[in-house]
Order: sequence, then structure tokens, then C-alpha cells
Amino acid sequence: MSGTDPAVPAAGRNADAIPDLIAVVGATGTGKSEVGLAVAERLRASGRPAEVVNADAMQLYRGMDIGTAKLSVEERRDIPHHQLDVLTVTDEASVAAYQRDARADVERITADGGTAVLVGGSGLYVSAVLFDLAFPGTDPELRAELEREHAEQGPNALLARLRALDPAAAADVDARNPRRLIRAVEIASRSEVVTPRLPSAPRAWRPARVLHLHRERSGLVAALHARAERMFRDGLVDEVAALRADGLEQGRTARAAIGYSQALDVLHGRASTAEAVEATAVATRKYARRQVSWFKRYDAEVVDVSGADVAGLQAEARRIVP
Repeated sequence: MSGTDPAVPAAGRNADAIPDLIAVVGATGTGKSEVGLAVAERLRASGRPAEVVNADAMQLYRGMDIGTAKLSVEERRDIPHHQLDVLTVTDEASVAAYQRDARADVERITADGGTAVLVGGSGLYVSAVLFDLAFPGTDPELRAELEREHAEQGPNALLARLRALDPAAAADVDARNPRRLIRAVEIASRSEVVTPRLPSAPRAWRPARVLHLHRERSGLVAALHARAERMFRDGLVDEVAALRADGLEQGRTARAAIGYSQALDVLHGRASTAEAVEATAVATRKYARRQVSWFKRYDAEVVDVSGADVAGLQAEARRIVP
């Protein structure tokens, strides 16, 4: 995604009309789950069916609960949730498959006269639902070749190739993430026209009201560090130990999730718990910056939740859905 692209146009911004798709987006730690849940509750209290569709890539995985801040069944307060726990940790998440399945959920919910509340911070996954984006399939032979090249030569050779093929993709990619670097080169190496990143003027899939939650940076940084401490205190290392038996370390996507890779370091004796907490907090802050950069291009309703506790987040939901 290029930071020079103009803002994404919004649809359905009339606050008096409730569209059949509402998206609650923003960085990690801004309270998206609570706001989305409260919005759905407000709609249902008014007599309009509402269900939540998850747009957090790591919450797709069964058993990855503590490190993703996934709401428990009890915490969902009888609101149906979709796109949770649909993958095993050995599966590779696919935004194309997610787009197909999440949109099917939206269409089913809205066909019955309800509102789908899309909630999450995985920018490409959110955009895959909101906008007309096409995603390429995979080429197993090319992927295997690129993986061998990365293993033998490291990331610099692939990054150089990506710069030659697609400078914008090279500027966006996290070269320290082998999976994403290899995928970016795979896409750029193929001849078909695809849109793996958000284009400058995407077309809306359907009218939607997009709510971008914003938290003041200093408060967010503190909240993210507290979140990392809480994850490990609540048993993240034990969760990861259990997931190892399910093949976590063989999964391309799941094993690299923030918090999970750091907990694996603890289990392998490569880091202490304190070191893992700090590494998780640092990685989460970097990820949050990328999320802010992604979502600020949406022409969305910015909802300032700085300093808001649960009651404050619920008050915002009452404002959004009077």
C-alpha cells in the first residue's frame, strides 16, 4: 500500500440511515471488539437483527485466543460472531478465501434484513470486504523456488528483485517477514493484473458506514504494553505450548503472529518471559503504526476513544446508533 495514495472514498455516511454494513476498524488496543459488540446490541435492541463478522486475521485460528484478545463465547453477549475459529494453526490464512467467506456471511445477514458489523484491524482483510479487490492464487512451484532462494541467500536478493518488479510493493513490504516478502515477490513475478494492495481509488463493494477508532498515541503505547503484560500473565505461554501439539510451528502464518512467536522463544529458552513481553510490546507498537497508516486513508468517521474505558466505548456506540 502506497502512503501517497489519496484517501479512500466512504459510502453511506448519512448518520440518520443505518446501512446494512457497518465497519469498526482501527489499530490494536483501540477497543474495536467492544464498540462493535455494543453497536450490534444497540441495533438488536431497536429491533434490527445484527451480527458481527471478524476481520482480524489471527482470530481466524482455533485455539489462538489469549494472544489475539478474542472474545470468549460468554463475552459475545449472545451476539452471533462469524469468521472466528475457522482455521487450524497449520493452515495458511488466505485473504482471497476470507473475502469469499466473509462476504457470504455479510450477504446472508443482510438478506434477512439485518446489519453486518465488520470488526477488525487487519487492513487488507477489512479492505477485501469493503472494496472490489482481486487477489491472485498461488503458484506452488514459484513459491518453493522463492523459499529456497530466501533460505540460501536471505531477504536482500528477493527484496532487490521486488524493487525491480514493483517498487511500491517493495516500499510497503516488511522484509523481515519471510512469508510476506516471498508472497510479494510471487505476486509481482506473475503476469496477471491483480490488486494485492489498496489502489488509489477503490470501488466500494456495497454501501457501508466505516468507523475508524482513534486513540491518542501516548495512551495507546501504554495500553499496548499493558496488553502484552496481560497476555503473558493470563497464560499465553501455556496456550502456545498446547498449540505446539497441534502443529503451530509448522504453520506458516500462525507461528509468526505477534505474541506467539515471542512465546515460542520462551518455550525454546531463547528469551525470558520479561524479554518476551517487551518484544511483544515493541512488535505490537510497530504493527499499530502500520494499521494507523492504512486506515487513515479511509474517508471514515473518526471516533476518538482516547482515555475511554468500557463504559466510554459503550457511550460511543449509543452515539453511533441512537
